[in-house]
Amino acid sequence: MAVAVSSRPGCVLQRTFSWPNTSCSHSESAKTCREPLFLLSIDRYAKDLGFGIFFPEAIHASDNLYDATVSDGDCKLRVTIHPGLNPLVERNELRCGCQLRNVTFSHVIGLEGRNEGDECPTYRVMNLEVDVEAGFDAGLEAFCGIDIDALPWFGLEGDNRPSLLPLRAKRSSYLPMWNNQDYYGEMWKDTAPTEPIDKSSSDSGEETEDLQPTVTLREVRQAFLCRSRVIKGILIVRILHKSRLFYYGKAESNCECPYKAVFEVADRSGQASVVLWNTLCMDWYRIVHPGSTLRLARYRVKESYNSRTGENAKDDIEISLNSRNPSADISLIPKKDVLPQWHLPHSPYNFCCGKEIVTCPVGSTCDVIGLVVFVGRPERTRNKDRHGVELWEYRWLQLEDGTTEQPVMVKLFSTSQPEIHSNIHPMAIMVCTNVQLMRVGPDRTTSFQYLTNTSLTQVYCTGSGHHSTMPYRRLRPVRQFIQWLQTVDENRALSKAVIGGFFTYPPLPVSLEMYMRDRNGEPGLVTGVELRREAEKLQYRESRTLAIQATVSAVSHVRTGEEEGCSALTDWTAWSPSASSTCSRAPVARPSPPSSITLSPRSPRLRVRHGPLGSGRSAKRRLFHTVEPPRKRLPLPLHSTQLTDPEEDADRDFSLWDASMEFLDKAVEDESDDDDDEEEDSGSAAETVPRQFCPQRREVQAAAVGLQPACLQDTLPKGKLGTFAPADCYDGHYTLSLRELTDGGMVDALFLPGSPGNLHWRPYPHPHINSWEAILSHGGFSPSAPPPAPSDLIAMATQLTGKRLVCVLEVCQLGSGRVEIVLTRAFPLKD
Repeated sequence: MAVAVSSRPGCVLQRTFSWPNTSCSHSESAKTCREPLFLLSIDRYAKDLGFGIFFPEAIHASDNLYDATVSDGDCKLRVTIHPGLNPLVERNELRCGCQLRNVTFSHVIGLEGRNEGDECPTYRVMNLEVDVEAGFDAGLEAFCGIDIDALPWFGLEGDNRPSLLPLRAKRSSYLPMWNNQDYYGEMWKDTAPTEPIDKSSSDSGEETEDLQPTVTLREVRQAFLCRSRVIKGILIVRILHKSRLFYYGKAESNCECPYKAVFEVADRSGQASVVLWNTLCMDWYRIVHPGSTLRLARYRVKESYNSRTGENAKDDIEISLNSRNPSADISLIPKKDVLPQWHLPHSPYNFCCGKEIVTCPVGSTCDVIGLVVFVGRPERTRNKDRHGVELWEYRWLQLEDGTTEQPVMVKLFSTSQPEIHSNIHPMAIMVCTNVQLMRVGPDRTTSFQYLTNTSLTQVYCTGSGHHSTMPYRRLRPVRQFIQWLQTVDENRALSKAVIGGFFTYPPLPVSLEMYMRDRNGEPGLVTGVELRREAEKLQYRESRTLAIQATVSAVSHVRTGEEEGCSALTDWTAWSPSASSTCSRAPVARPSPPSSITLSPRSPRLRVRHGPLGSGRSAKRRLFHTVEPPRKRLPLPLHSTQLTDPEEDADRDFSLWDASMEFLDKAVEDESDDDDDEEEDSGSAAETVPRQFCPQRREVQAAAVGLQPACLQDTLPKGKLGTFAPADCYDGHYTLSLRELTDGGMVDALFLPGSPGNLHWRPYPHPHINSWEAILSHGGFSPSAPPPAPSDLIAMATQLTGKRLVCVLEVCQLGSGRVEIVLTRAFPLKD
């Protein structure tokens, strides 16, 4: 039994608040906590029509609301963040583990019906300061060895806890922090809400009547289309395809559970769409998969959405399942109870190998299987749909299947499978179903293709436990892939495996004319001031392509592992006493980082902040042993004595042979993670550098590359990513100082040229003379000649003197005030 907070005289929160009695329980007086507090978790949800009651002064704020848990180390308190502070969350400046000061609380009335039966106070945070000087890891250090779950809740006695529902809107669950496509929270069930029908329980040994279909999809369709009385009976169908979750919650809607999911199902008579609505998504979405057999009753038949919008006239009806009007009756039939006389069709597959994809028509859909050789960092992009603007999370993958030298490129968005996506790593066997082919041709002789999601895309990856149960493992294309996989040199494959870092695809054209043609004649030019303003608008891990007109003032290069770098000035008018002299060489302790800009509202100049890349190593620092599932107790302090963890070497046995065994009938063994990691000083823009894949620490590495978690228990130290060595494809970088022509603003942009033999940043296939102008317009060195040495290229920097360029920049907000700027193309402007 936890101790009541009121008996803790040393509690910071207790000293901040005077516990309100009945007469002043609705007081709006503000209290400011001057002592340090820590942010333990933060949860996002969509506001509803009642938003104006709680925040009338912020009616035009973003559509999101955030609830957070703060703690002083003695107890914890659930609060709502004022919408005026949303930008701090959206830029990942207010993040789990940060230390807070001068937090101003305001006591407000709780949401009706949400806190019944408890006396937990409800507060909103009106203002706060993030203590930057305390460091990114302040919370991890403060709560080392503390069981966060065991901390009592302020204002509650014993083991009572506040509601798990959003505090300021009538929503039935929280949203993931960084996308709307995944499920999130304890409300999403992973077991069927009702027991499956078991025919073996029948005393007579015969099939129960309830297990027999009384109507077919064809009969239901004919009855609906003929406008006759709708047939109501029992449908038994098999799921062929499963969609991602669709979230349609909006500020102007009070729907508590605004979700839907679409399943393509079939019986012996035909196919149809089944739509799962609202709370039934929370009950069933995680449980049913392609291949599952369902018994459906008490459903409604409607004209399908695709038919109403004219997208697909053949998809004419949909079976609607809801929790009311009427309340749908759903049962999951075990495989052993599926009768052959039902003649249920099997899940269809259309596997294409890498060699076949090249000749497939644009827009065609297929399934692919491959060995993952590259997993990109998660990024976010704005998607404009009919409801407004939404940020979609995606990452780039590269797969190999032995049929072609070119990897299969996949731009993978969320598929509402968060556990599988978190387990995607190099050297895994991955299956992607229902992906669509895209092809981009920057010129008439060259084209680049990649695969991306449809609404029905599903992914299955080594370690998820799905391969051993999926029917595709018996198909000929899959068996051929497994045969090839058994011939792969594992060490060679591992040497090519890369995770994270900057990556862009497909390549841009090699001339300004082609670039403008692809953008319908609009190059998207911005001034230096506009570049800063657009960068300030970016949210965490959001990326955008922008272009400026500029001249190059200086060029520098630093190679990984070398003690010296070289630089050259190309514009003497930009020289200052602190600037490096032409071709000067200055010793550096380690490679300088990719540039990131600090945005200052007082000056139009983009100021550059540098720091170490983080390729060095220092003392070992065991902080987390596993990432999935997270530990509730944070690790002990660094100076504490620890015994050897029995899980320390559990993750070292890793091979392609073990991965391929999932395609046999044997059960998949769980693998734990070894976090025998090494820590070093955190470096700015460490996210830009691709890393060597480390199979022994793959879960920790995937988490380090991933997005900021929503709770402290899942948070890694800021410098964790720097403990992984840079990939072989990264041997240094160039930095170009650009002077914007309109307002004279200075921008330092990172340049990562493609080069022959570099499988990560491949050179553009057209040969050229390796001059600066050609290198910048092609995005890298010529594929037909050895690239010039960095010192030679720096010596050639005078070729850029006075050159007016259109510079195409990839701008990504890395969080905590850091903005990554990478130069991908620079086209010369003709006089």
